[in-house]
Amino acid sequence: MFTGIITGLGQITQVAPMGASAAHGKRLHVQCPAGYLDDVGLGDSIAINGACMTVTSLEAVGNAPQFTVDVSAESLDKTAGLDGPGAVNLEKALRANDRLGGHLVSGHVDGMGHVTHFAPVGESWELRVLAPKALGKYLAYKGSITINGVSLTVNHICDTADGCEASINLIPHTVHNTALHRLHPGSRVNLEIDVIARYVERMLSSARAAG
Repeated sequence: MFTGIITGLGQITQVAPMGASAAHGKRLHVQCPAGYLDDVGLGDSIAINGACMTVTSLEAVGNAPQFTVDVSAESLDKTAGLDGPGAVNLEKALRANDRLGGHLVSGHVDGMGHVTHFAPVGESWELRVLAPKALGKYLAYKGSITINGVSLTVNHICDTADGCEASINLIPHTVHNTALHRLHPGSRVNLEIDVIARYVERMLSSARAAG
């Protein structure tokens, strides 16, 4: 489990195919800030842009720590930002005694959205993301959503023929300390809905079916 509070900015430095066909996954080499891996061991979970991955090796390249993860073809098909070099948001798995600063996040990507608008408003930035129509029922005013691993609050929603557009306000701290500042209209993003909303929808649909 995670909280959606980014603990480090990483950089995918190398993507190596693990086989010759499209059915094979890829091995990612991820560079992180100094000291970031001091409390990480083999087999630990780290969320990369909101997708929970397992650490398969740890090493130092110069003065920079680096780890690898093996990403299946299925995961590559269902996520954005893990198939090539670039900046990524990192979060180590939640400990039982940690503060829950964001909201409960599983690290399982529910779908991909795309950025429709990203522009400064006063001291902050407005980010609008079009989510798939199937996820629209889980989005609510002042509800939580995870975008590329970042726990965010929905300020406005608009249902459209193509999906559900969620508007989010990003404070300067979030923009400067996550990889969200690299987004632009058209960027694909990983979305995870609030787990509580998922269970509420399941309970309500079961009740409707029974009635």
